[in-house]
Amino acid sequence: MGKSALKAGVVDIGTNSMRLLITDGRAEGGRWVDVTGLGRGVDETGRLAEPAIRRTLEALRRFGAEMDSSGVDMRAAIATSATRDAENRADFLGRAESALGVRPVMISAEREGRLAYAGATSDLDPETVAVVSDIGGGSTEFVDRQRVTSIDIGSVRLTDRILDERPPPSEMLSRAREHVAELLADVEMPAGGEVVGVAGTWTSLAGIDLGLERYDRDLVHHHRLNSARLTGLVTRLARLTVEETAAIPSLDPARAPVILAGAVVAEAVMAVTGTESVLVSERDTLDGLAAELLALP
Repeated sequence: MGKSALKAGVVDIGTNSMRLLITDGRAEGGRWVDVTGLGRGVDETGRLAEPAIRRTLEALRRFGAEMDSSGVDMRAAIATSATRDAENRADFLGRAESALGVRPVMISAEREGRLAYAGATSDLDPETVAVVSDIGGGSTEFVDRQRVTSIDIGSVRLTDRILDERPPPSEMLSRAREHVAELLADVEMPAGGEVVGVAGTWTSLAGIDLGLERYDRDLVHHHRLNSARLTGLVTRLARLTVEETAAIPSLDPARAPVILAGAVVAEAVMAVTGTESVLVSERDTLDGLAAELLALP
């Protein structure tokens, strides 16, 4: 009988979502997502708010328990944009360690982008990929083989800065679009090749575009979202209240407050990359981190 494969549990502590992947690297593995809005308000206050920390710790305790019951051999956790920006990050990371059984590592935007690229290209030919777009809650990364460009704008940050009314007045939506376009104006992109979109904004928009009655990861993975359809989604979402947005069947209701802002960022990503469509991938930072962990001797 062959030797059983080691099993890894990896956690991504994002600005909006907490995510867990348990895998042995051979099978697809189990995935869990809990939208806690950890980074809401951090752009203005410079601190993680205690209610958001408590919601996040509850999710991380569940993740820790899931890893315990699954018998993982190795575990790792990373923390990204909101934690990087927060004055009280050391306190939060200590509490997160107690919940998870491993201390999260606060990673740079460069490291975050490289992990996203590794995950997104793990089931694609890297030679066909021009850039990977990772839209998070607090930042947006553009990653190609040579460089990582990180811009401090994402679905949560844009919501906090501008899109705090739903539905927004037309001038507010225009201001949000102009703000993101200005921030992304100097991003340099390689010519030609596929643009691949990863993380919750892209996958949620793909689910809505597909008209799914409930979210289906297999159908979302490698769905192609074109620019005209994306602009239509922005228009549609801009007409809805948060409650009406939360009622979209395939959308996690916890993403409803920020998905319009994420769609505005996605629209700007398509414009700056000059692409007519984005290939949406369910493989991302977690897959890149798990592959690294499982490759360790």
